[in-house]
Amino acid sequence: MQRIIAACRPGRSTAWAAGFAVALSLVPASDAMAQVWPAKPVRLVVPFPPGAAPDVVARLIADRLSRGWGQSVYVENRPGAGGIPGMSALARAPADGYTVGFVPAAAAVLTPLLYKNPQYDVERDIVPVAAIGTSPMMVVVPGGSAIRSVDELAREGKQRPGTLNFAAAQAGSVPHLTGEMLGRAGGFRMFTVPYAGSPAATNAVLAGEAAVTIDGIPALIQHVKAGKLRALAVTSSNRLPGLENVPTVAESLPGFESIGWFALFAPAGTPEAVIGRINADVNRLLEDKELVGRLADLGVYSMHGGAGDLRAFVRNQQAVWKGTVQELALQPQ
Repeated sequence: MQRIIAACRPGRSTAWAAGFAVALSLVPASDAMAQVWPAKPVRLVVPFPPGAAPDVVARLIADRLSRGWGQSVYVENRPGAGGIPGMSALARAPADGYTVGFVPAAAAVLTPLLYKNPQYDVERDIVPVAAIGTSPMMVVVPGGSAIRSVDELAREGKQRPGTLNFAAAQAGSVPHLTGEMLGRAGGFRMFTVPYAGSPAATNAVLAGEAAVTIDGIPALIQHVKAGKLRALAVTSSNRLPGLENVPTVAESLPGFESIGWFALFAPAGTPEAVIGRINADVNRLLEDKELVGRLADLGVYSMHGGAGDLRAFVRNQQAVWKGTVQELALQPQ
């Protein structure tokens, strides 16, 4: 808006200026806001700690958006309790387009199922903005472990029940429930040890304090490449590009699949024009081959679509994970 007004310099006809003023007054307020937005830095709330899979991907997206918008997009980590601190902060932020949440599947669909008082309502307090991508997970053990496959993991769990420590990235997270699903599907039980986030769980396996962990590929891939962790399998239904040498869990346990995902949400009431602007800009980013390649290297596979498409996807995921929670007989805490 400031740039447009600056174009009206002294010396132009008063009739032209008056006509411009009338035309400007007819522009809807939301559209006018979208034209000048962002006029200041944008806060990107990540409800998980630094170094966790959501944080790794969020910082990559934030950097690209900063370049495109000409404004800083700064990541604010608000970890803990299934993402509740970060999600409640997002839900209560001003609905002006300057606070956006980088939301993983757990915070959108699992926390409301697993906590009696999540302090936010996905349907009421936040709105979908743009999908980022799906993120299959990886099952890993220490690099020097004698366990080299999902079959051997199951065998160990059956032969020594209760002694196979599973480092859960966070209680109630997608990786945690995926571990529970893995044990159930393989007919064995691991001793689950919850940690305060991905880095702590990963460090437990690196240090030999735990036998296995499951997490998003972004949080594990560098350790796997360095040989410090061994990848037993990925949780997608098919082998992944760039990780063709890593089998799927389904190759040992047919039908097994567990997928995480990332998306942007905003506080309810955020102007539709701003939501549309962010959605368009994110979809444009996800057409960039370099960015798509970097995401794929991290095990994140881009998604496209409007905010309405994301809303339908989230509702489908809510139904899927509700069924999983009921199958595992998990009770809200």
